[in-house]
Amino acid sequence: MEKQKKTIFHIDVNSAFLSWEAVYRIHHLGGKEDLREQISAVGGDIALRHGIILAKSVPAKKYGIKTGETILEAQRKYPNLILVPPNYSLYERCSQAFMDILKEYSPAVEPYSIDEAFVDMTGTRKLWGEPREAAQKMREQIHRELGFTVNIGISENKLLAKMASDFKKPNRVHTLWKKEIPSKMWPLPVRDLFFVGRATERKLRALGIYTIGELARTDPGLLKSHLKKHGEVIWAFANGKDVSLVQPNPPEQKGYGNSTTIAFDVTDPSTARLVLLGLAETVGARLRADRVQAGGISVGIKSYDLQYASHQMTLENATNMTGEIHHYACCLFEQLWDGRPIRHLGIHTSRIKEQMPVRQLDLFSFKNYEKVQRADVMVDHIRRRYGIDAVQRAAFLGNNRRIDHMSGGISREKRTVDYSRVKIG
Repeated sequence: MEKQKKTIFHIDVNSAFLSWEAVYRIHHLGGKEDLREQISAVGGDIALRHGIILAKSVPAKKYGIKTGETILEAQRKYPNLILVPPNYSLYERCSQAFMDILKEYSPAVEPYSIDEAFVDMTGTRKLWGEPREAAQKMREQIHRELGFTVNIGISENKLLAKMASDFKKPNRVHTLWKKEIPSKMWPLPVRDLFFVGRATERKLRALGIYTIGELARTDPGLLKSHLKKHGEVIWAFANGKDVSLVQPNPPEQKGYGNSTTIAFDVTDPSTARLVLLGLAETVGARLRADRVQAGGISVGIKSYDLQYASHQMTLENATNMTGEIHHYACCLFEQLWDGRPIRHLGIHTSRIKEQMPVRQLDLFSFKNYEKVQRADVMVDHIRRRYGIDAVQRAAFLGNNRRIDHMSGGISREKRTVDYSRVKIG
């Protein structure tokens, strides 16, 4: 029996956040104007220091507006830029509908982010036709049923499929088979290669390497001497080499963490400890939901001048209890903080293991850990059933700085939008 050629698709939603917002406004809120056709962008709240561009329209791109730049930078380029607030609850629903359609074409779907995925289409020719034909069907179905457009890249491996989906946009299907690498990929600037960031690009340019083709033809030993292991990786990528498989089931998490940018500079330790408590609440809840415990914890601090520092420790007993996570986070914070005003705080855990039914006894502690554990689980249950604000610790009641008792991850103001306060064109 003839072995079928390996076929991988990478599907990427065009300007996802903006597209999803545009479709929602037109089909559900009675909007007449399409944000995708206007000079528009999705951006956070400057007052809350989430003021960056998250997605922009094609017309906005023509004015040099870029994803990741600050709103102030974007408005300097085009003062009348239409800004819409982020709505992650909407994005999650759109993403799920998008992934559901992909699963109609193959059971092997690996979500790569909220708005992109890999699909292993090997062996599906009799169902959907040749790869380009199948991709066109997939693209048209997504547009017909969900209202937004995607780019689809096709190749023998994930790397080349992802590179292909980044070719001309929007609403296109591109192939990048290995035989097409010299004509389609090698002439591109080296910054277009997956895993080549600005710092790596500068180092490569210093070596006289400007295109992906020049990188592919460079001695890998030279690259390793200047870029260490990363040099070997990008050399392999430049030559189209990638052995990673599409993984429908995500690998186990190696760590859990949350961080938050605070709406004001924190200058006193008591406020910082309150922020850490809000982060410990969300990190602990995530650990308990997955029935795992953390044996290591770290705290990260970003000061007002954007300087970052972190400190970590290994725990004698792995834990997922909010109170313990907060206690150790505060200990680390006190060791780490140098007194400079704080802009951003984070808690991250490591050494993840399955939750143990028993705990090693500590002769010097009189705490009833089993009772504390049951209390945490009960609070989790109440919040799942009645909302995260149904139960909160007394420390947060009446705090005049409006510190969220469940901090980190996607902030509250980004989860939903009050459309009664938004002008819909």
